Amino acid sequence: MKQATINALKTMGLTEYESKAYLSLASFISATALEISETSGVPQSKIYEVLRSLAKKGFIEITRGKPLKYSVVPPQDIFEKSRIKIKEELDEAESEVKTIYENQIPKSQAPIWLIYGADKIVKKEIEIIGRAKNSLHIASGFMFQNEIEQLNNALNKSLRKGIQARIIAAPYNITDGEKIDISKGLNGLDCEIKTFQIPFIKAIIRDKKEMMLIFSKFNDGVVISQTAIGVWNQYSEFVETIADLYNLVWTMNLFKHYY
Repeated sequence: MKQATINALKTMGLTEYESKAYLSLASFISATALEISETSGVPQSKIYEVLRSLAKKGFIEITRGKPLKYSVVPPQDIFEKSRIKIKEELDEAESEVKTIYENQIPKSQAPIWLIYGADKIVKKEIEIIGRAKNSLHIASGFMFQNEIEQLNNALNKSLRKGIQARIIAAPYNITDGEKIDISKGLNGLDCEIKTFQIPFIKAIIRDKKEMMLIFSKFNDGVVISQTAIGVWNQYSEFVETIADLYNLVWTMNLFKHYY
């Protein structure tokens, strides 16, 4: 018996003895308690209790007679039900933990954090976008390599939920020697995008409650991604002010429009 398989069965709610007894019975399809005990290593003093528990959990069936016979329920049925149950439990747990996490962030004594590294910054951007309930304001003077596809996926999910998004994007930038067409890359989104050659800075504002500013050093117009820093901010008064400034800039006749 592979320990990894036993560990997986434990994840499905079985004990060590139950996992061993179930695996043993799977090799018999149908067997007596004595046969299962001998092949599984579960002591005879424990085997009946273990088998009753497996039957209660729906992993095996018991046939009356002398001696009692135990039959394994088809594994595909058991595993499918367990996958559904585990996913439901994980989804419920994730929802509860996210609610606790998001409610506590603004209450932090200093709700400003620095995030280093392009991968971690993009991950945080997507997290912020995923928390949006009403609005997103985005300004992008540069992008990292492979970032546009990830943002498109996250933004499309938010837009399908009815989130109102406004995006100001530079036409393109060069990151680590690679040209990135920002406006063109975002052009498929179902929201209004305005194009302007803004400086090498990014901003994502969520619901006027949370924002992140991203900066990076650049050399001769080329962004150096390894120097990138994200400033994640949840001071609601400050974020609301920046969002209002964004909306003011949005009304200025400075941009090309893409729909």
